[in-house]
Amino acid sequence: MKNLKNKLFISICFLLCMSLQAQILKAPDRKEGDGPWSQLIIRGATLINGTLAPPMGPVDIVVENNRIVDVRVVGYPGVPINQSRRPVLKAGGKELNAEGMYIMPGFVDSHAHIGGKSQGTPAEYVYKLWMGHGITTIVDPSSGNGIAWTLDEKRRSDKNEITAPRIKAYTSFGQNSKNPIASDEQAREWVRNNAKLGADGIKFFGASPVVMAAALDENKKLGLRSKMHHSQVYVGSWNVLHSARSGLTSMEHWYGLPEALFEDRTVQNYSLDYNYQNEQDRFGEAGQLWKQAAAPNSKKWNDVMDELLSLDFTLTPTFVIYEANRDLTRARLVEWHQEYTLPSLWEFYAPSRESHGSYWLSWGTEQEIEWKNNYRLWMNFINDYKNRGGRVTVGTDAGFIYELYGFSYPREMELLREAGFHPLEVIKAATLNGAEALGMEKEIGSVEVGKLADFVIVEENPLENFQTLYGTGAIKITESNEVVRVGGVKYTIKDGIIYDAKKLLSDVKEMVKKDKESKGYKITQPGLPKN
Repeated sequence: MKNLKNKLFISICFLLCMSLQAQILKAPDRKEGDGPWSQLIIRGATLINGTLAPPMGPVDIVVENNRIVDVRVVGYPGVPINQSRRPVLKAGGKELNAEGMYIMPGFVDSHAHIGGKSQGTPAEYVYKLWMGHGITTIVDPSSGNGIAWTLDEKRRSDKNEITAPRIKAYTSFGQNSKNPIASDEQAREWVRNNAKLGADGIKFFGASPVVMAAALDENKKLGLRSKMHHSQVYVGSWNVLHSARSGLTSMEHWYGLPEALFEDRTVQNYSLDYNYQNEQDRFGEAGQLWKQAAAPNSKKWNDVMDELLSLDFTLTPTFVIYEANRDLTRARLVEWHQEYTLPSLWEFYAPSRESHGSYWLSWGTEQEIEWKNNYRLWMNFINDYKNRGGRVTVGTDAGFIYELYGFSYPREMELLREAGFHPLEVIKAATLNGAEALGMEKEIGSVEVGKLADFVIVEENPLENFQTLYGTGAIKITESNEVVRVGGVKYTIKDGIIYDAKKLLSDVKEMVKKDKESKGYKITQPGLPKN
């Protein structure tokens, strides 16, 4: 068994190293954005903060040198604002009229891969989709383009040399290692070297218990963060409870959590002809896993949850990335694919026996019903965890399984709402919770004096309808019976620089249009004639 696990680890490392040889194009120098300014005053918006506070406005928000210096209530709804109450603009400053609009802290995507060569997605394309949806901070788990590549993009973003969210760079455990990591000291040495490179944390998939415990311990001693996708080839000996006890910051998705909740078994009820390298086996039977775990509110359920809560553990469910499993037709047919999905990405999504996450070998009613039931139990745990004080963040894992960068973010918010979150709790998950999971709550995550100037400004009330956050907007009927689109993010502000979010998405649309024209490409559904 030990030799098998070492071989699996070598395979993972090999795949990661291969990804380093296939980097995507870096973002061009920044041409977009207004600012930064010595002073910026955002006037008259209704504030929806990440603190669970109810909406409040109108407020004027004053920013100086990229720090919020005042959040001032300047009036009452429906009443003209008394100008004498308002902060005064200094010479050289900038005013942004946001009357009638809503302002929130910049969104944090806690699980956001910066594309990949196999998807054919240049960094500019990915960044503009994110920024066009109000995402001002992302965590790149795995740094699939190589940690050096990601750290360079992080540096350029920090200096606002590129149009991009703030980037946190996590390295896949074992990346660039010349030899398999099979001992305590090897694990600690790799973790120390990773810290010296400047990485913000580590993304784990699994290893032997000895290696996992040593790596997490060393990483925590160095003050770095960690995430883990608990690979099914390791959960038999290392589940979420083991990780949390050893200092893991956040679990991604849900693998390893049902296994910690097993009562009458020690292993998932795999079919006897199951093969992990068969993606349909992997994802199809994963949809049967939650029903094998302890029942909601049972003693085992409560014991596991209470221990995770006591360890201040973070859950990043990424509901959205598995949604095609419960409704493949919806995922394939969402309207933004036509104008915003690059041909290379559409081809990457297509059914294949080889591509990760393209496992639609024979997917239908029975698999979708299993996954719908799986979601009910999974969402129950996530909502219960939140209700008991646990931290849940918004992460998307887009670029796989028909989920598009940026657009998947409001969909994840909708799914948290479906799970039982109040809309204000969803906003908190998207902002302050994400900041806390990164140890950045003193810098971002809420609109408070002293924090950085990251904001999302929208014209529709997102609490009433998260669909108004989609770049394609939401459908509405006017009093004169005209069908219109409303919503979409109006302004994304990062580090005090004002970006026209709709223009960023227009740039993406133009990229896709030109790529299609150059290739004579038309998006068609799998199995149908190309032309």
